[in-house]
Amino acid sequence: MTTTLILVVGVIVVLTAVYVSWRAGRLDRLHIRLELARESLDAALVRRTAVSLELAASRLLDPATSLVLAAAAHEARTAGPEEREHAESDLSRTLRAVVDQESFHDRLADTPTGPELLEELGAAVAKVLYSRRFYNNAVGVTRTAQRRWLARTLRLAGHTEYPDFFEIDDAPPEALAAE
Repeated sequence: MTTTLILVVGVIVVLTAVYVSWRAGRLDRLHIRLELARESLDAALVRRTAVSLELAASRLLDPATSLVLAAAAHEARTAGPEEREHAESDLSRTLRAVVDQESFHDRLADTPTGPELLEELGAAVAKVLYSRRFYNNAVGVTRTAQRRWLARTLRLAGHTEYPDFFEIDDAPPEALAAE
């Protein structure tokens, strides 16, 4: 009887340890996924900024539009962590104002590099949209896993804080969304 009781308790302890280890591993994998998603989002934002600066410097736009676009792209590129969401949203609004101008596509179509630059800008804008959605999804899943009672009780996430969502205005210009 005592041997059976010890065996049952041992099995329960082993199964509990395996479960806790599995939960800790899952939380670790979620944090890795979150870091990779953040790096992908950062890369997409940097790429969109670079293409915006390239468009502003291309002399395909009028000087005032080029200046406004270059200023918004520079602000997005140099913004600190606290101001980044605001600066990226400003760049999105500026891109919509520039690309959705009435004769924008016609002016770019008449130049040798215009269509290629417009295609590159469309790809960069779409990548930001998808990267942000993927990152925010990873944040939601990670936060849910961190809030579970077992993770909080045993501090399986260590001392890491809850990750924050990245909320920006990333709506693409209508002219690029239609393509």
